[in-house]
Amino acid sequence: MNPAESHATPAVLTVSALNQAVARALERNFPLLWVAGEISNFTRAASGHWYFTLKDDAAQVRAVMFRGRAQHAGFTPKEGDRVEVRTLVTLYAPRGDYQLNVEAIRRAGMGNLYEAFLRLKEKLTAEGLFDATRKRPLPDFPRTIGIVTSPQAAALRDILTTLKRRAPHINVILYPTPVQGEGAAEKIAQAIRTASTRAECNVLLVCRGGGSIEDLWSFNDEQVARAIVACAMPVIAGVGHETDFTLADFAADLRAPTPTAAAELAATPRADWLATLAAHADDLTRAMQRQCRDGGQTLDHLARRLHSPLAVIRHERLKLHNLQSRLGHAARKPIQEARHALRHAGTRLAAHLPNVTTQRTQLRDQARRLDTAMTTSQTQKRQALAAWSAQLALLNPQRTLERGYAMVTDAHGHIVRAPKQLQPRTTITVRLAQGTAQVGIAAVQENME
Repeated sequence: MNPAESHATPAVLTVSALNQAVARALERNFPLLWVAGEISNFTRAASGHWYFTLKDDAAQVRAVMFRGRAQHAGFTPKEGDRVEVRTLVTLYAPRGDYQLNVEAIRRAGMGNLYEAFLRLKEKLTAEGLFDATRKRPLPDFPRTIGIVTSPQAAALRDILTTLKRRAPHINVILYPTPVQGEGAAEKIAQAIRTASTRAECNVLLVCRGGGSIEDLWSFNDEQVARAIVACAMPVIAGVGHETDFTLADFAADLRAPTPTAAAELAATPRADWLATLAAHADDLTRAMQRQCRDGGQTLDHLARRLHSPLAVIRHERLKLHNLQSRLGHAARKPIQEARHALRHAGTRLAAHLPNVTTQRTQLRDQARRLDTAMTTSQTQKRQALAAWSAQLALLNPQRTLERGYAMVTDAHGHIVRAPKQLQPRTTITVRLAQGTAQVGIAAVQENME
C-alpha cells in the first residue's frame, strides 16, 4: 500500500458551508452583549428593517436591526447619534460580511439610569403607588395654587404668566427648591411635604423645564414619588417636555406635558367662568320670566272658575247626605242576603254531614292488623336472610383456601383443572388463603389411573 494513501484526504468545504460554520462559531463564542458606538450610514428599508454602521475613532462594523425589534426601539436614530446596542455577533453568509444582529438600542449613557428607572418604577407599581383608582380629581374652583420648583427656573415664569393671563384672581404660593444637582431630590420631597403639612393651597404643581435624563433625574427619586402620593391635596406634575416621563408623572394625580400645560390644567380661565355664569344668568332670567307668565295665566283661569264658597259648601253637603243614604242601603242589603244564605247553607250541611265514627274504628283496627303483619313478615325475612348468609359463607372460595387448598391459574388467568392445561417451563400462579405465589413447572405428568 502506498504510504501517501494511508492518510485521510482533508475535507473540502464550499464557501457557503465555510460561512455558515464561521457564523455558528461567532454566535457560539460571542453571546448577547452591549456595544457602544456612533451611528453612520443609517438606512430604513421599505421592509421596516434598519441598516447602519456602528463606528468609533478606530473601527467600524455593519449592523442590522430587523423590523420586529426596531418597532419597539422607542426612537429612530440618526446620523451621528451615540448609541448602545444589545447585539449578537454573526456573519451574513451570502456576502461573507461580519455584522451585528441588533436586538435592542438605547441612547449612549442612558443604560444604567434607564435600568434603574425601570426597576424603581416596577417596584412602586407593585406597591400600588401608580394605580389609577388612587388618583384624585382636581378642584373646579381652586382659590390657591402651590408651586414646587426653583425660583430661578424659566418654568416658574411660564407658570406665573399663564396663571396671570388665565386666572389672575387665584393666589399663588411658591415652595422653593432646587430641581437638579446633588441633594435636589430630598429637597423637592421636603418642599412637597411642607405644602402638604401647611395645607395652604387647593392644588399643587410640581414642575421644571426640559433637560436631559440626568437633569430630570431628581424627579425619578423614590422619596419624591412617595411624597407626591402622600400629599394632602391633588398634585399636577409638569416635568420636562412632552416626551419626557418621570416617576413624578406616574405618581401625580395628573400629568401635564409641560409646566405651562400644568398651569392651564390647574386653572380654568376666568373669562370662561364669567361667560358660563353670564349664560346661566340669562337662562335663569328667561326661566323666571316664563314661569311668571305661566303662573299669571293659571291664576286668571282659576279666577274664572272660582265660585262662592258658601254655595259650593251647600251643594257638596247635599251630595254628601245623598251618598251617605245610598251607602247605608247598599251596605245593609248584601249583609242581609249573606246572612240568609249562610243559614240556608248551614242547614244543608247538617243534613248531609256523614257519621264517620264507624269508619274511624275500622281504620284503627286495620292499622293494628297491618302493623302485626309487617312485624311478622320482617322477622321471617331476617331469618331467611341469616340462613342464606350461612350457606353463602360455606360456599365462599376463601373458606376452602383457608382449609389448606389452593387455586391454580395459568399465565392468562384461566383456572387449571387438568394436567394437560400445563406445559413444562411455564409459570403458573398459585392462590393461597393469604396471598399468591408464582411457580415454575419443571414437568407435567397426567394421572395414569
